[in-house]
Amino acid sequence: MKLKRSTISKRDDYFDLIQQHPLRVIRNERELEAASAFALQLAIKSANALSSGESDYLDVLDRLIEDYEDIHHPLPLSKSTPLQRLKSLVHEAHLSASDLGRLLGNRSLGSLLLTGKRALSKSHIRILAAHFKLDAGYFL
Repeated sequence: MKLKRSTISKRDDYFDLIQQHPLRVIRNERELEAASAFALQLAIKSANALSSGESDYLDVLDRLIEDYEDIHHPLPLSKSTPLQRLKSLVHEAHLSASDLGRLLGNRSLGSLLLTGKRALSKSHIRILAAHFKLDAGYFL
């Protein structure tokens, strides 16, 4: 079987990365830090600048990191409401109601959301999830 040049290049990029940082289950915090640092080196490249081999490698490494964090650093399951979770995130990020509103595209909207006078829309949830790097379900 003869491989195409693009397949060889993809495979070479992928295997070069595996030689630098082998893909394996993360077992402790030291390994997590090393994996996260290595993933960051790839992630800061533009998505268009990654070869398909690099992109495949990064996808697997990200999954390994997520698996470890899900087990060892889970988000607390609380009985808080979406409004309480939003208030907590805004407080932790040192945002004002106006900052929140500007993020969502309407300066006065932040105050309305934080006082409970207005509910989060699907659009708001998508923006907040992307901004805070959380799953959209966190706001439901």
